[in-house]
Amino acid sequence: MKGPTISRRRLIQGGGIGAVNLTVPGLVFGSDKTDASGNAVASKKSCIFVLLCGGPSHVDTWDMKPDAPSEYRGPYKTIPTKVPGLHLNEMHTKLAGITNEFCLIRSVTHPGGISNHFDAMHNLLSGQSEKRIQQGVPDDSPYVGSVVAKHLPSKRNLVSNAWLIKCVGRPVFCAPNISSGGYLGSPYAPVFVGSADNHPAMPGFKPPQIYETTDPTRLGNRRSLLDGIDPDALNDPSVKDWQRLREMAFDGMTRQEGRKAFELHREPTKIRELYGMNPLGQNLLLARRMVESGVRFVTVNGWTGQAPHDKKGPPSSSWDMHGGNMGMGNAFGNGSYGMGFCLPRLDQALHGLFTDLKATGMMDDTLVVVMGEFGRTPKVLTQQPPGRQHWPKCFSAILAGCGIRGGAVYGKSDKIGAAPESDPVHPQDIHATVLHAMGIPLNLAADNSGVSRPLTAGKPILDIFG
Repeated sequence: MKGPTISRRRLIQGGGIGAVNLTVPGLVFGSDKTDASGNAVASKKSCIFVLLCGGPSHVDTWDMKPDAPSEYRGPYKTIPTKVPGLHLNEMHTKLAGITNEFCLIRSVTHPGGISNHFDAMHNLLSGQSEKRIQQGVPDDSPYVGSVVAKHLPSKRNLVSNAWLIKCVGRPVFCAPNISSGGYLGSPYAPVFVGSADNHPAMPGFKPPQIYETTDPTRLGNRRSLLDGIDPDALNDPSVKDWQRLREMAFDGMTRQEGRKAFELHREPTKIRELYGMNPLGQNLLLARRMVESGVRFVTVNGWTGQAPHDKKGPPSSSWDMHGGNMGMGNAFGNGSYGMGFCLPRLDQALHGLFTDLKATGMMDDTLVVVMGEFGRTPKVLTQQPPGRQHWPKCFSAILAGCGIRGGAVYGKSDKIGAAPESDPVHPQDIHATVLHAMGIPLNLAADNSGVSRPLTAGKPILDIFG
């Protein structure tokens, strides 16, 4: 027997799903696709953006200069890779064997010379021009994950846009619109997952609370409320829209896909160890599982963890390797801010991700971007212990998946890695390339207010596809 009906006013007052609404960050619902059996099918095109906060040294990793004078080249040797003529840092022993799976860009540049973390990261993630940022024009542009969430919302998950370990510690690493969704608003902001004290390499890792609304009684009561809407009220178009949203919210909350992504214990030990049992490795594995469950865009903080003997460094900036002039220890050492500690972990984690995506058949529909907000000075700082300062004029990026050519090297830097020698790429071009790879037309209007704003000031790098 059907229960009593409720009026439009009761519907609006009751709120249907209640805990899920258009002001909750990240909760953007797409329409579902199902196969002949009624099962949800995989969402196409997702992105894992590995943000190496702090700015890794390009001349010590992916664009080494072994023939430069010693004060430039640093202490590391190069090793050959699977791609003839392409050499990487000697600690990239695993990546060296799969360089045919990704494209390496060696000519990224902030031509305006943005050298602070805050503005450089904003430029990279917002896709807006350096000139506008340097002029101090207030900019409420959303970041790339928010744009993807708006124009390509998840079809199978509560969340379209997620960020694994929000940048914390010193606020200089947090670009202004990371939490807000910019002018698109909070529904398109990322859902933040984890912290320094709660990350997936830890045994007691807990997912965000939005995935924990599983009490059968509460969900049943909310289902009854939805079922009891007065049919006459549904003649009102606005009520129909709210009814549809709440139906989608209820459906998303009762699905297992989102919650199962966090159950890393279901992964074989061999797979977990493939990525590395540290914050970066396990966050990349979690990112793969989240994409598999329908999340469209996952930003992964490149924090590799803290060295057991060195508790320095907040969980946001492994790659800000200044050395002694900022009390960070030897940039070429084995501390939390040392490449001897961080590079092997990055090497294993990226190798694990690329290998796993290929083995699971996800590479064609999953774009991977790996980069920081700028590079490091070609010349090693003379203070002790040594390090390198911020360098926005030239740095490197790795891109893979979604049709990007593996084994390619795009752009070239000069003999000391100080500036692009050919094919310069601006951060906003990376932004445009992400949107292009995911099939989002760049001429779409981005704003919710009806004001037409371009999605990006950049142009996609078409030569790296195919």
